[in-house]
This record gives sequence, C-alpha cells and structure tokens, in this order.
Amino acid sequence: MTEDDGGSVAQVDERPCTCCLKKEDHQSNCSQCRRRSLNSSLPSSSSSCSLLSFESYPVQDYDKLWRVYTASVKGFSIGAGLKGGLALFSFLSRLRRRRSLPSSKKLEMASTSEDVILALKETLRYGLFLGAFAGTFVSVDEIIAALGGHRRTAKWRSLLAGAIAGPSMLLTGLNTQHTSLAIYILMRATVLASRWGIKSEKFGRICKPLTWAHGDIFLMCLSSSQILSAYILKQGSLPPSYKSFLNKHGAKDSVILQGVREIACGMPFKNLGAIEKYYKSIGVDVKLDPEMKIPCSIIHGNQSCGTHFLLFLLQAYKRALPVYLPVYLIPALIVHRQGLLKRPHTILWKGLFGTARSSLFLSMYCSSAWIWTCFLFRIFKKCNIPMVAMGTVKGAALFIFH
Repeated sequence: MTEDDGGSVAQVDERPCTCCLKKEDHQSNCSQCRRRSLNSSLPSSSSSCSLLSFESYPVQDYDKLWRVYTASVKGFSIGAGLKGGLALFSFLSRLRRRRSLPSSKKLEMASTSEDVILALKETLRYGLFLGAFAGTFVSVDEIIAALGGHRRTAKWRSLLAGAIAGPSMLLTGLNTQHTSLAIYILMRATVLASRWGIKSEKFGRICKPLTWAHGDIFLMCLSSSQILSAYILKQGSLPPSYKSFLNKHGAKDSVILQGVREIACGMPFKNLGAIEKYYKSIGVDVKLDPEMKIPCSIIHGNQSCGTHFLLFLLQAYKRALPVYLPVYLIPALIVHRQGLLKRPHTILWKGLFGTARSSLFLSMYCSSAWIWTCFLFRIFKKCNIPMVAMGTVKGAALFIFH
C-alpha cells in the first residue's frame, strides 16, 4: 500500500495475497487484508465519528440526507429525554414537598397542572433545540465537505458549522435566558481550545501551565472563595436558582447566615433572639453571647466543630443523592440504551459509582466550608470578611475525582 503525492491513500490491489494458503486463515492472519478492511470502512467526514459526544455511528455509502435525519432525530430524543427526565424528578420532588406543607403554603405554590404543562413545554423546547442544532451542524458539515473537499476544509469546517448551528438555542424560548447553559458551553469550548493549545507547536509553551496535574483543584479553590463569600455576605448577587441550590445544600437557615454576616462585617447583632428561637424549634437550647468574637455557636449551636462536620456530612450526602441520581441514570437509559442491553451490569455500575462519587464530592464540599471557617475563626480568634474569603480549602474536595 502506497501514498500518492496528494496525501490520499492509493487503492490496494484487490487480488488475494499469497501470505496464507488456507482460505479460512486468510482474513484473520493477513495484516494487509486487515488494513484493507479498515480502509474500506473509513467515514466520509470527520464529524461522522462523533456528534455532540454521543456514540459514534458508521457513515459509509448511505445517503447524506439520511445522516442529517438521523442526527436530528437523535438530537431531539436526547434533548427531550434528558430535560424530560430532569423535569420528572423535579416534579416528583415538588409534589412530595407540597404534601408536607400546610394549606396556606400550598396556595402560594403553582398547581400540579401548571407544573406539568411547564415541564412538557421545557421538554419539547430542549428537544427541538438539540435536534435543530445536530441537524444543522451535520447539514452544514456535509455541504461544506461536498463543495470544498473533505481534506481542504477539515481544519475549519466544524467551526463554521457550529457557529451556524448555535442560534438554534433560541428554540428554548425567545424570552428565556439560559445563562448557565451558555456558560457551560463556553467552558467546554475553552477546555477544547486549551487541549488544542497544549498540542500546538506555536502555543504549546503559553499553554504549558494548563498541563499542571492539579490545576483544576487550584481553580476550584479560588472559585470556592467567591462562592462562600457571596453565599454568606451578599446572597442578592446570586441568580435565584443558584441561590436556592446553595441554601438547600448549605443547609443553614437565613437567620444563622444573617448572624454570621453581622459578626463578619463588624455590625451589632440584631437577631440573636431569632437564632435562639430557631434552635429551640429543632429541639436545641442555645444561649448566645452578644460579645462573642467567633460565630461557631451561631453556626452549629451546642455541637463541637468536629461533631457538626461529621453529622453535616452524612446529612449532606443524603441531600446530594437525589441531585446526581437523574444526572447519571437518565443518560444511561437514553444515550447508552443500546449498550445497556449488551452490558447492563457495567453501565449500571458506572452510573451508580458516578452518583455515589459526585454525591460525596458535593457533601464534602459543603461540609468542608463550615469546618474550614470554624478552623480559621478559632486559630485567629476573630471573624471578618477576609476570614470568610479565605474559605478555599473546600475546593480540595475535587480530589475525589482524581
């Protein structure tokens, strides 16, 4: 097998090779035949190997319109399946919470029918978004490859196709802002760009710091400082959904956070009575000192810092499991449905292991935030804004994924 001047592989002689005389051993033992078999199944374009990180499928001789149709249907099913599954878990969670609330609180919540209609709309919108994105991407990719040549357009074809397919996000709603989704896509693009920069001869030296083995943990620790500061000192700067997420997994009542905020900012206490009343409502009798210098008794009442850490860790793990279970279970049922039939034990084990590990990360992250702040407060015998901002060690919980 030789290579011509244009870089394309010349056709291999189709005559049977003479390396093996037995017919049954010919295909299995001959390296030339194996190479010929691989060449015959090469895809028509680079984008056929992967679509939005989904399972690859071969593109050989069937019509390109069929590939566009397949990508669109697959994108719609994955988008609708993922969003619908998450919406289902959220609906069941709200339904369970509604049953435990008094009648006065139930009136303030949306009705069950409104929740169902909203979930169906979101499911359809996200299905259309991913279906249109995948179909547009593949269409543009195939058109450019057909007009400009597969090899000549290989370096920039995917970039242009993605840029043209990007506005399909508008299908999720013209009046709806998806800041979190946009930031996630931007971060994924940044990761891909950094990987390209590391391998590049021109930018490899500039991107060399990105090859540090624990650079992700360093960045996580820095971001943790900002998250904890915003959570305690200025919750109004956070988006409502993220604020609700932090309040749920931070697991501290607003009166407790206000007390910590007042002592950190050097303000006189205004709600010590409310904090004592809150602890009394959960069966804990606490007497708070208005002259206190560190807020440990505000954060965990009569418990020691170590005991509070262990008990909080167990409770946080129970809160984290319902968050990550649909994240791993739904993709296993939708994205890997074919593999689930062939190797169910392997895929289910990976899903359960991922759920347990991610839940441990979130619970350890939240628990470390409180134990680390208590540790700093007791060492320096004071609580101020810099002490709160130094709460970076909880980012080390990312070691769980290493």
